[in-house]
Amino acid sequence: MKLNIRIGVFCLCLVFVAACGQKNDTAKQAPQPKRLAFVTNNASDFWTIARKGTEKADEELDNVTVEFQIPSDGTATEQKGIVDNLLAKGVDGIAISPVDPANQTEMLNAAAKQALIFTQDSDAPDSQRTAYVGTDNVAAGKQAGYLIQEALPQGGKIMLFVGKTDARNAQDRTQGIRDVLAGTNIEIIDVRTDDTDRVRAKSNVADTLVKHPEVKALVGLWSYNGPAILNAVKDAGKIGQVKIIAFDEEDETLAGVKSGAIYATVVQQPYEFGYQAIKLMSQVLNKEKPQIPSSKRIYVPTLVIKQRNVEEFQNKINGLRGRT
Repeated sequence: MKLNIRIGVFCLCLVFVAACGQKNDTAKQAPQPKRLAFVTNNASDFWTIARKGTEKADEELDNVTVEFQIPSDGTATEQKGIVDNLLAKGVDGIAISPVDPANQTEMLNAAAKQALIFTQDSDAPDSQRTAYVGTDNVAAGKQAGYLIQEALPQGGKIMLFVGKTDARNAQDRTQGIRDVLAGTNIEIIDVRTDDTDRVRAKSNVADTLVKHPEVKALVGLWSYNGPAILNAVKDAGKIGQVKIIAFDEEDETLAGVKSGAIYATVVQQPYEFGYQAIKLMSQVLNKEKPQIPSSKRIYVPTLVIKQRNVEEFQNKINGLRGRT
């Protein structure tokens, strides 16, 4: 009898050990979530919407975790520090908007040896990034060019404003505008930069209005340039006298469109930048054969917002920002 009991206890022990071993094997086989990061090029409200897109992708995907990084000063040096820190933490993939693609190519190539690299918003086509997700900025520039022609049927002189001319999106938008305006009676005086300093962005506009009283239109290529132009034109008492064409959907820009002070704004879809970049990086890392074209560019269309459709757009965008 005792022998039978001992045999029974021994068998139960074997079953328990086997079960524990199986549990440990299962734990070992469970894949660890891929660690992904999304790095912006400045702290503009524009990126609040992109963040919502990354959060949606993170919510839908069980196999990733997402970190959102915002540089405080919008410099290439700070971006490099962020990327180095992410790589040191063992991140699997980074989607970055490089502020100076030509001079950041070496940094991006080095990062690509350790992690999957996507660009978003601003491309670095000469780097070893796997893909770009964002706007076709030449096409967006052409949209702005056609808006300038609409706003100035009689022609005239215009000034362009942007944070940095080194950024690929700034270069491409400027090129698109130049392509459309070539051979017309609209003349670009210059492109003024502000290094993402909003105070300087406004002072650039004020200076233009003083030095070039003949200017007929002011064009802002980055999101904060719209409000900077609007406020400087208001201060100069020239609302309605000088046409304003902007990019993106900052609150002041949309309010300016609604009031008629801004002729139109070309808006991107940053929510899709965040959402698609995270989804595609996850697919690449998990070998799910994502739909990446041979050009390695996934373009997100831009929209033209004028007075007639601004309220509908505001309602949509406020929903993405979590506002009621």
